[in-house]
Amino acid sequence: MASARAVLRRQNAGFTLIELLIVIGIISVLAAIIFVAVDPARRFAEARNAQRWSEANAVLNAILKCTVDNNGTLPSNLNTAASGTYFMIGTGADATSCTSQATSAVLDLGASTCEGATTLAPDYMASMPVDPTGSGWTAAKSGYYIIKSTSGRITVGACAAERGEAISVTR
Repeated sequence: MASARAVLRRQNAGFTLIELLIVIGIISVLAAIIFVAVDPARRFAEARNAQRWSEANAVLNAILKCTVDNNGTLPSNLNTAASGTYFMIGTGADATSCTSQATSAVLDLGASTCEGATTLAPDYMASMPVDPTGSGWTAAKSGYYIIKSTSGRITVGACAAERGEAISVTR
């Protein structure tokens, strides 16, 4: 009798097929949710956009500090620029590098002077920014633009923002 009970216990000791399928289904649903929540490509794009926001803001702050130090006069290259024209920030003369804006001219803000010999970069900011993707953006084609409006407002923005986000700062 004891051996018959032992045989019955051994036969009922495992999981049924339905139980295994339910557990596998739950694990796969949880794995899919976690993968979407931790999507690394999306996180990297968000980090690059955050850097673009920061760099656009830093350029605009440097321009405004230079303007204040210069008794209300904009940096030399920006001061002589025509109102309403889009300009590239950087060092070089490639007017086609900012594809998201109708860039008509290039402005080398890196060499733009404030108070005579003081330059915007490195005196007001460490260096001129370059788009963080690194794909084709260099010091000559920074990936950022400047707009000088007729009312004197300055807008700095990023040309290659990711995930459909428009990045620009105006003051």
